[in-house]
Amino acid sequence: MTKEEVAKKYLSFLERGEIDNVINLFVDEGIVVSPLYGVLPATEFYKSLSEDTTSSKLLFDGLFFEKNTNRISLLFDYVWTLKNGKVVEFKVVDILELTPENKIKKLTIIYDTVNTRSLIGK
Repeated sequence: MTKEEVAKKYLSFLERGEIDNVINLFVDEGIVVSPLYGVLPATEFYKSLSEDTTSSKLLFDGLFFEKNTNRISLLFDYVWTLKNGKVVEFKVVDILELTPENKIKKLTIIYDTVNTRSLIGK
């Protein structure tokens, strides 16, 4: 699978709530760095995210390759419906650090959490 295929599958699986498929894109020791959930193993992060989520809608906005590295960045709009019924919309940058086999070893999520923090706590 190419880097671009990994990135597109990641977004597709995430939007459809296919958490097992998302996790399978990671190496066993893969981690996620999230401004809301902190640093967690991918399995724990996506389990927590799934527990807080009713649905997700993602609008892809760009894929960026970093020259001479195994990192790519995804830009997208995220419409997140929480279990409490609240809806949060924000722009996200996900930075995927890949192994030579194009498995995700680290995913760093960047977005402004000001609205999300208040809604998820309710």
